[in-house]
Amino acid sequence: MFNRVALFLATNFAILLLVSLIFKVFGLDMQAARYGTNLGSLLVMCAVFGFAGSFISLAMSKWTAKRATGMTVIDQPRNEIEQWLLNTVRRQADKAGIKMPEVGIYEAPEINAFATGMSRNSSLVAVSSGLLRGMTRDEAEAVLGHEISHVANGDMVTLTLIQGVVNTFVMFLARVIGSIVDKAVLGNREGRGLGYFAIVFVLEIVFGLFASMIVMYFSRWREFRADAGGANLAGKQKMVAALERLASHQAQSSLPTQIAAFGISGNIAHGLKRLFMSHPPLAERIATLKNSSSI
Repeated sequence: MFNRVALFLATNFAILLLVSLIFKVFGLDMQAARYGTNLGSLLVMCAVFGFAGSFISLAMSKWTAKRATGMTVIDQPRNEIEQWLLNTVRRQADKAGIKMPEVGIYEAPEINAFATGMSRNSSLVAVSSGLLRGMTRDEAEAVLGHEISHVANGDMVTLTLIQGVVNTFVMFLARVIGSIVDKAVLGNREGRGLGYFAIVFVLEIVFGLFASMIVMYFSRWREFRADAGGANLAGKQKMVAALERLASHQAQSSLPTQIAAFGISGNIAHGLKRLFMSHPPLAERIATLKNSSSI
């Protein structure tokens, strides 16, 4: 909990510092005041909309995941593999100090799994049918430990908070700059003209790209931490073996966009596209885990 709050505050402070620097360097604060833009009210409005979207998505995440993947949630195990899944998740959840998540299986050819949910004690862990066919029990146990670690670390909530922060400042900066350009450059002194809306639209796209880099940086960082958590819950060698199995069978993820960042295996990217990856390359994750002396 402390690490999650500290990371959120650090991200918020860094963005505030950057925004303050941009405003001072380009004189946006004085220009905004000159043209009657109330920065405080605008910031509150942007925060409401920025965080609302993120938290609505989080609140609906389990429902969305179930509908999008067509998964079967295991209420009563129908066979030995489903019983094993429930027993393994229950044991790891107890060890991690969280309530038993819902457990599901969804049809997909690739080896993958994900966790989502509103909180540590209201979560969902799901595995693909491809994972059950393509992994040993030890490897699957490590993958489940990785996903349970995501839940125990509160990664879904933290990612939502960070997304809310960057959403807020994307909206805020775009509207401040749009208002100034609309009035000072385009000469529209009576309300907001078409120029304002066009500028805001373009700036939200541009700033949104930079915001995505921040969110994806955190997403990659949390994968390393979940790998370490999976190693603690299932064993380091099992976690390494699971990642090596993923690397040997890596394919483009079929998970829907809404939950793709929560899967254990991400898509492959090179060059600048790496900045927008939700997962680090598997080779880096394997090397980091093998070189870790704290597990």
